[in-house]
Amino acid sequence: MKIISYNVNGIRAAMRKGFIDWLKQANPDVICLQEIKANMDQVTLEDIEEAGYPYHYWYSAQKKGYSGVAIFSKIKPNHVEYGTGIDYMDFEGRNLRLDFDDVSVMSLYLPSGTNMARLDHKLTYMADFQQYINELRKEIPNLVICGDYNICHEAIDIHDPVRNKTVSGFLPVEREWIGGFIDSGFIDSFRHLNKEPHHYTWWSYRANARANNKGWRIDYNMVAEPLQENIKRAVILPDAMHSDHCPLLLELEF
Repeated sequence: MKIISYNVNGIRAAMRKGFIDWLKQANPDVICLQEIKANMDQVTLEDIEEAGYPYHYWYSAQKKGYSGVAIFSKIKPNHVEYGTGIDYMDFEGRNLRLDFDDVSVMSLYLPSGTNMARLDHKLTYMADFQQYINELRKEIPNLVICGDYNICHEAIDIHDPVRNKTVSGFLPVEREWIGGFIDSGFIDSFRHLNKEPHHYTWWSYRANARANNKGWRIDYNMVAEPLQENIKRAVILPDAMHSDHCPLLLELEF
């Protein structure tokens, strides 16, 4: 199974930049999208279906043009779970899960901590999400959580760890949380197979950051430990240019 995660920073804008042609070429079985910033009725669904994705599920935020996640699939899921049942998370459309025979795939968009109020919100979300996943894994052990976690884990995951140590996304409390999340029973699939530096998934639009590869690795395909032996390939796809993020690919072999 070929799974891609991609924060598109607006699905409509991405589609105008050639996202559908790219999707046909990339040809994943499942693609998890974050920050779609649209409702289903604002998108040309026929284009998605013609690209080979008859099964597409949307979980938009209550606030128009904000947040939201979606999953497109070639395979019909056994079950679709919208949200977590935790009101403040679901209001912002941040979690969507598809259950298949061998694996469950979640699209996650974790909040950013752009100011003090949002940082408090993010920290609350992180704690509640960990608790939610601990319970979920008792029922669904074969879980893959794809998405924008808005956190760099280690110094290797950010272009300037020294100057960014007081910036949300690389704060000690955030790094400690994502380390604990991995230790709770997940594999950072990209880092599992790739130990080299200078691999990022997000670049600021400012100061020519992407051209200079001054980025952050804040997007992950986290694989629950029971699936470790199924991980065949994990790569970042920086050539896709529809967003300030780029996609990342995970291949599982069953």
